[in-house]
Amino acid sequence: MKKLSFFKGLTTNIIILGFVSMLTDLGSQMIFPLIPLFVTGTLAAPAYIVGLIEGSAEAMTSLLKVFSGYISDKTHKRKPLILLGYSISSLVKPFFALANTWPLVLFIRITERTGKGMREAPRDAMVAESCAENVRGKAFGFQRAMDGVGSVIGAILALMLLPILGYEKMFIATIIPGIIAVITILLVKEKKQEKAAIKEQEKLSFKKSFKNLPKKLKYFILISAIFTLGNYGYAFLLLKAKDLGLTDIKAIMLYTIFYLTFAIWNMPIGSLSDKIGRKPILIGGYAIFAATSLGLMITSGITGLVICAVGYGMFFSMLDASQRAFTVDLAEPELKATALGSFHTAVGLMELPAGFIAGILWETFSPAATFGWGFALSIIAITMFSLIHVKGKA
Repeated sequence: MKKLSFFKGLTTNIIILGFVSMLTDLGSQMIFPLIPLFVTGTLAAPAYIVGLIEGSAEAMTSLLKVFSGYISDKTHKRKPLILLGYSISSLVKPFFALANTWPLVLFIRITERTGKGMREAPRDAMVAESCAENVRGKAFGFQRAMDGVGSVIGAILALMLLPILGYEKMFIATIIPGIIAVITILLVKEKKQEKAAIKEQEKLSFKKSFKNLPKKLKYFILISAIFTLGNYGYAFLLLKAKDLGLTDIKAIMLYTIFYLTFAIWNMPIGSLSDKIGRKPILIGGYAIFAATSLGLMITSGITGLVICAVGYGMFFSMLDASQRAFTVDLAEPELKATALGSFHTAVGLMELPAGFIAGILWETFSPAATFGWGFALSIIAITMFSLIHVKGKA
């Protein structure tokens, strides 16, 4: 009975998309935690370049998310964009092996993220359409948890194989899980829509589609964007570890702890949001991020870093699935992908200035300034979010 209850409400599409995410992130996290270390170590670039690369990679491709969401709603097709997006990401990663300067790392990172920009909104819309409303949080939680499982496995492989293979061969090895992920997507079945709904959606222009998004949803997107401006990302957790003298291997172990926490808690928290509502979960996530930022400001040892890595994982698990489910909760049924694309784009566009600000504060003042900025923005987000009034358990 317990096994059945675990999968209750999760359709075949959701399980397939979960495994695709797991395989893709397995390949990604074999190398993504290495990039900050590779850039600052092997390529001898300053810390703000890490922020520039990570922020640019997300921001430069974030515009694709709202357009891919709109196209997905207008054409009533999710699968082609999902397949194309995962294919680009999987085929580009091995080219990191050719990067001998940080601008080349930046170019490859942006290209790889283009795939994510294409697939994310259509995929999230397919997840929402493949489950009942009362298990929406659980469905997103499962998909994001599988993403986290892949990240943990990838980080462990990085930990084990980096001393043996080195950076170049690690980058090349990512092609294996990538190809398997792309093949697995072919098993996804597209949901057919009624002709009346199709004709109605075909009339919607891009401008009108965005204009038709509810005011509460736009306000939530604004809050998410403001919060993201202070979210320094896991790269600066790793840089903090290096700043305190940890080796590359120990820094990757810290990263593994962060993602293991995320993977374990994502689905239970998603299910909890179905029962008590998204709002308390999201506010709790902002609060944990604030506490983690304070911890990173004052910690000076490995124990404190481990606690902060767990805190960052908890914060990430509380926001990652619930904010997607909350976006769908607030959106009109025919504009799911447009709403998700708008959310992802707004958040993604903030990641460029967020990464750059975090890096400049780090270099110009101190690591504490970077984490203090994150703390301040999280408090602003909590204050603004407390003003949203939602009905039922949304």
